[in-house]
Amino acid sequence: MSTTSTTTDDLGGASAREASLLTALVGLARTLVSDYDVVDVLDQLTARCVELLDVDAAGLMLAGHDGGLEVMSSSSEQAHQLELHQLRDRQGPCVDAYRTGVGVHADDVAAHGHRWPEFAAHARELGIHGVHALPLRCNERAIGAMNLFTTTPRPFPDADVHAAQALADVATTVVLQHRTLGEAQLITEQLRTALDSRIIIEQAKGALAERGGLSADDAFARMRRHARRHHLKVTAVAQAVMSDAIDTAALLRG
Repeated sequence: MSTTSTTTDDLGGASAREASLLTALVGLARTLVSDYDVVDVLDQLTARCVELLDVDAAGLMLAGHDGGLEVMSSSSEQAHQLELHQLRDRQGPCVDAYRTGVGVHADDVAAHGHRWPEFAAHARELGIHGVHALPLRCNERAIGAMNLFTTTPRPFPDADVHAAQALADVATTVVLQHRTLGEAQLITEQLRTALDSRIIIEQAKGALAERGGLSADDAFARMRRHARRHHLKVTAVAQAVMSDAIDTAALLRG
């Protein structure tokens, strides 16, 4: 009796999660039929990763014009800092996933200290103990990678691997919509535009956080809320903050 009950509960949980994943994918897909802000959509996607998967934080890196990775989106400041460490040290799961085009799973980062010594040390300092990285692929070409972080060492179930890859594929579509590998220059320009947008958003986050005595996460939340309330792109709000073309006092009040 207990075995049957457990199986039914598991199936019910799986069905509920699959329904939530489908809803998220449909919602993200709908944004692609209009003029969308790629940075905002990717930020929404990393937030969905945390909601739908058994992870505590998520992030995305994209390849720049020189082929090097740059941080594009992070669900938290904790994730953002660890992604920056990967880039500075040129080592870690996300870097490997991008280089090889194959997913990298470290259920317990401490067990991989010999493989990524600097990354493992930074992860421990930031309270991250599990990392899973998936490449963003367009045919056989990797254009970036998705990072998934856990604050405790734990395995990443196969179901989550498949769901995460589906979300990574959506991220690829967001970046490369209406592009093909034969349009290499257009792909490079689009990636550059997306990365430039992220830079201005990070600068605005920092400026707003300093002016209001907020955390970077809270500053970004206020920018996003203002953008949605006034039907603006987050990038446009960030540009207004940096050029003093917006009432930051009102923005800080939320």
